[in-house]
Order: sequence, then C-alpha cells, then structure tokens
Amino acid sequence: MFSKRVGIDLGTANTLVYLGGEGIVINEPTVVAVTAEENRVVAVGKEAKEMLGRTPGNIVAMRPLRDGVIADYTITEAMLSYFIDKACGSSRLFKPEVMVCIPSGVTQVERRAVLDATMAAGAKIAYLIDEPLAAAIGAKIPITKPIFVPQMPYLLPPKYFVPFAGII
Repeated sequence: MFSKRVGIDLGTANTLVYLGGEGIVINEPTVVAVTAEENRVVAVGKEAKEMLGRTPGNIVAMRPLRDGVIADYTITEAMLSYFIDKACGSSRLFKPEVMVCIPSGVTQVERRAVLDATMAAGAKIAYLIDEPLAAAIGAKIPITKPIFVPQMPYLLPPKYFVPFAGII
C-alpha cells in the first residue's frame, strides 16, 4: 500500500525504469564499471558507459547482460540495486514492488536468476513479465478478449484467437 511500484526493462543495451504515477524515470545504458581485483562496483549507467575504453587497468567496464539474460549475477544484482535506489530513493521505509521484463524464450533457470537478483537488490516482491506481453499491454491491445481472425471463405469457417491465453 505504501510501497512504490517499479517496472524495469532490462535490455542488453539500455535499461528503462518506470515508477508508478510518474512514468519512465530512468533510461540509462546497461553498463557497469567494476574494479578488477575486488569486483567492486565503481559506476553504473551513463557514468560507466563514459568509462568504456578509457578506464585504467584496475577498472573494467562491462555489460552484465547478454541476449537479454544475466551473464554476471553479482554485477546485475548491484546494477538493479543502483537503479531501484535511484528511482525510489535510497532512504525509504518500504521496499518497492518490482516487475521485470524478460525475453520470452528464456529458460526457467534464467527466469529464477532474474527473480533472485531482483529480490536481493531490495524488492519487497518481484514479478516477471514476458516482453511481448508487456509490449501488448503498453500498446493497449486487449489481451483478454478474443480477436476475430478472418479466414478465406472456401478454406475454413472463421476462428477466434485469444492472444496470450493462459499467461495471465
């Protein structure tokens, strides 16, 4: 009730963060700069992207996601924590509810990794939503109503198609 609702689109190139009632509040590159020895996060987002190719030998700028899924769990967790803190404020009384978009073809192990990383980053509860479903909802396509699909009259009688049936 008092917690904020956050939507995160973890993209390979950019990460978008939506805050309920405010809209998109963060649109930053999915890049994290870490120290080579301790694997400690130095910068995230735009600051880290500016470090790409310009860092000293002890700092490595990297992309923690590959093809929309987590490639480095600990770095992704730190990045999610940074984005949640930046969107909701670091001094909050209630943890936010977070919904994360994931590609539709990911495995159950990859889904679990995103869910665990989101919870470890400071979410009260985390939800996963497939990117095509999130795009349909964002485009205001009625996902629960059947859509008439015309057929050629000499082939088959008309059919009805329910998009995304069984997902919700």
